[in-house]
Amino acid sequence: MESGAKTTKKTGAAGRRGGGGPKKKSVSRSVKAGLQFPVGRIGRYLKLGRYAKRIGSGAPVYLAAVLEYLAAEVLELAGNAAKDNKKNRITPRHVLLAVRNDQELGKLLAGVTIAHGGVLPNINPVLLPKKTAAAAAKEAKPAKETTKSPRKAPAKKAADS
Repeated sequence: MESGAKTTKKTGAAGRRGGGGPKKKSVSRSVKAGLQFPVGRIGRYLKLGRYAKRIGSGAPVYLAAVLEYLAAEVLELAGNAAKDNKKNRITPRHVLLAVRNDQELGKLLAGVTIAHGGVLPNINPVLLPKKTAAAAAKEAKPAKETTKSPRKAPAKKAADS
C-alpha cells in the first residue's frame, strides 16, 4: 500500500522553533517603548544620514521620545492659543504665538521663521500717547468708598475709633 513517497521534515524557521505552530505577531519598537513616533523609521534615517559610522540601538528610541515630547508640547500650547482666539483649528499663527510666548521653546526656536505666522503683538511704550495731567491726577486719587446705607457708615467710623 505504501507508494514509496517519502515524507520530508519541515526545515527552516519553523523547524528551529520546535514545531509548525502559529507564528508570533511582531511587536514594533515604538510599541515596546510606548511611543507614537516611529522608532524604526528614525533609526533608518539616522543610518542613511551618515551622522556616524555606527548607531546604537537605543539612539532612535531616545530621539523618537524627545521628538514626540517636543511635538506634544508645541501642539498643546498652540491648541491653547487657538482656544484663546475662539478657534478650534490650529493655524501657523497659533503655533508662532505658542512658541514665542513660551520661554524655553522661544529659546530653542529663536532663529526660526514660521511661515504665515506673523509677529508677536508689541507696541513700544515710547510710541504710545502721553497721559494728560488731568488723567494722571485722576488715576493718582484713590476712589472713595461708597456705602449703600447711611446707617452703616457711622457704625464703621465707631469701629475704627
